[in-house]
Amino acid sequence: MKLIDIKKEVGPQWAEKGYQMPQFDIEAVRAKTHAEPAWVHFGAGNLFRAFPAAILQQALDSGKYDKGVIVAEGFDFEIIDKAYAPYDNLSLLVCLQSDGNIQKKVIASVTESLKADAQFESDWARLAEIFQNPSLQMISFTITEKGYGVAPADLEKGLSPALIMGKVTLLLYERFLAGKLPLTLQSMDNCSHNGDKVKAAVVAYAARWAQEGLVPKEFLEYVQDPAKVTYPWSMIDKITPRPDEKVQKMLAEDGFEDNYTIITDKRTYTAPFVNAEETEYLVIEDNYTNGRPPLELGGVMYVDRETVDKVERMKVCTCLNPLHTAMSIYGCLLGYDLISAEMADEDIRGLITKLGHIEAMPVVVDPGVLKPGDFIDAVLNRRLPNPFMPDAPQRIATDTSQKLPIRFGETIKAYQAKGLNMDDLVLLPLVLAGYARYIRGIDDQGKEFEPSPDPLLEELRAIVAPLEVKEGEQDFSCLKELFGRKDVFGVDLYAAGLGRRIEGMAAELFAGPGAVRRTLHKYVSAR
Repeated sequence: MKLIDIKKEVGPQWAEKGYQMPQFDIEAVRAKTHAEPAWVHFGAGNLFRAFPAAILQQALDSGKYDKGVIVAEGFDFEIIDKAYAPYDNLSLLVCLQSDGNIQKKVIASVTESLKADAQFESDWARLAEIFQNPSLQMISFTITEKGYGVAPADLEKGLSPALIMGKVTLLLYERFLAGKLPLTLQSMDNCSHNGDKVKAAVVAYAARWAQEGLVPKEFLEYVQDPAKVTYPWSMIDKITPRPDEKVQKMLAEDGFEDNYTIITDKRTYTAPFVNAEETEYLVIEDNYTNGRPPLELGGVMYVDRETVDKVERMKVCTCLNPLHTAMSIYGCLLGYDLISAEMADEDIRGLITKLGHIEAMPVVVDPGVLKPGDFIDAVLNRRLPNPFMPDAPQRIATDTSQKLPIRFGETIKAYQAKGLNMDDLVLLPLVLAGYARYIRGIDDQGKEFEPSPDPLLEELRAIVAPLEVKEGEQDFSCLKELFGRKDVFGVDLYAAGLGRRIEGMAAELFAGPGAVRRTLHKYVSAR
């Protein structure tokens, strides 16, 4: 079977093999969406197909909604040519479950795929037409945090911007000219206060254009008028790795022919299918000026801005990201190259379980819509052990110096603010002590390894360079320079009353080959 055949007669054998087919009239939805578009999404990558498009599919399958989503790609145009057009905008979502099973669902909620650039005249004209339509309610983004950047050189290009946010602002100008029509710009990227990043970029372009007389000053007022254009925050949590060979093999055994990987010239890895983990969360600030698609039918939680912020803090500061960093540091030191394999290690599993449930829980931000304990349990029992998720501690360890302040420094600050006993922090200091051993670049067998890329790596490695992995006495005074850095840990660990304890743990971790395992086991077992 090929994806292109889905709209034709499909035999019952595919249902027997677990393939879930669309439960709606595809052509009717496409016609309705073309005439009255409601949602355009920028960013045609794997995350979009695995999550936002799949959410909409559930709404369509329910029979309570009848419009699809139009996807636009403003960076890697080959994605449209190679992963959308040949398959009539259909794709296969393969949900990878922690018990080793997979679910397969044909996604047909994408009704058009367009290249967001003026060089593609018909596509750009169609986008302009869509933005001029009063029916348009929302444009959304999964373009990564750097996609919201505004380069001075691009501002110099006037009404011919090359970067995606410049193009979006140009399309907003079309909507302004059509009658200052209302619209919501919804980021779905995994970055803090993401709506503010969208607004800052749009305002930067609009302000420059207005200053140069390329657009009327009323356009700048329009994009800043909360009655006309809004930029809600959201928290998204979903892992969509590259197309996996194990999944390709399973699909081939089913007789599903579109099971290959596509690599574009810009090194985007995509495929006619997308594989993703089963666990997912999307919490959105409900602040729309022209209505919105009913994505709550697919599991989206609509809340106020304060709740979005609380959910993000719960995830980033206590319930997920710190656990990831802890196991990335010790996974690299103990020679692991798969997160799922680490979860079979009793010491590492114990480290992150107790770090989350015992040490983070007293200061966790409870958003109300998600229970922190349940969130951690999903991380520990479904997400991290998933054998289909080929994530590596080496990838997670990238830019660790930039992550420590929010992932661990905020917990320390919260303990201080609540007047809690700092002696109750045992495993958190152990993670920070492990960081000193990690940046030294010597694993538990005494072999050198290259730590993952980090903007401060060379600077911090120079601090710990005098330390050796050996038994016996050595001078650890250099660690005072490391653990006193607020820019790395979010606080001065000595002023917080943790510095000397962390130094002592670090000394244990450097005490010869096997010291990492011994020290980790000692503190985890005792906690």
